Amino acid sequence: QVQLVESGGGLVQPGGSLRLSCAASGFTLDSYATGWFRQAPGKEREVIACISKSDGITYYADSVKGRFTISRDNADNTVYLQMKSLKPEDTAKYYCAMGAYFAVVAGSPRYWGVGTQVTVSS
Repeated sequence: QVQLVESGGGLVQPGGSLRLSCAASGFTLDSYATGWFRQAPGKEREVIACISKSDGITYYADSVKGRFTISRDNADNTVYLQMKSLKPEDTAKYYCAMGAYFAVVAGSPRYWGVGTQVTVSS
């Protein structure tokens, strides 16, 4: 059974950092590209980062470029999202998702996690 479980969310002050994890089970990470999405209240879900399944090609949305880093540990079957210089507008529920690279970047991955909440507030 394919399952994606996110962790690492929480409350952080503006300017702070968090690292989100996405643990995969039921398949290996090198089977699919992995992306991170987020959805803020009243807004559409948006893709913010994606990493290819094998050669490490990455994509970042302009809103997070230079602040967020996506990485993958195939040995642990886990994908990470390191978030720095967090802003209140980064507050959202964050989801990991997997699928073909261009499908993930286009917002149509094959598998979704259940999400983890990130709140940036003083």
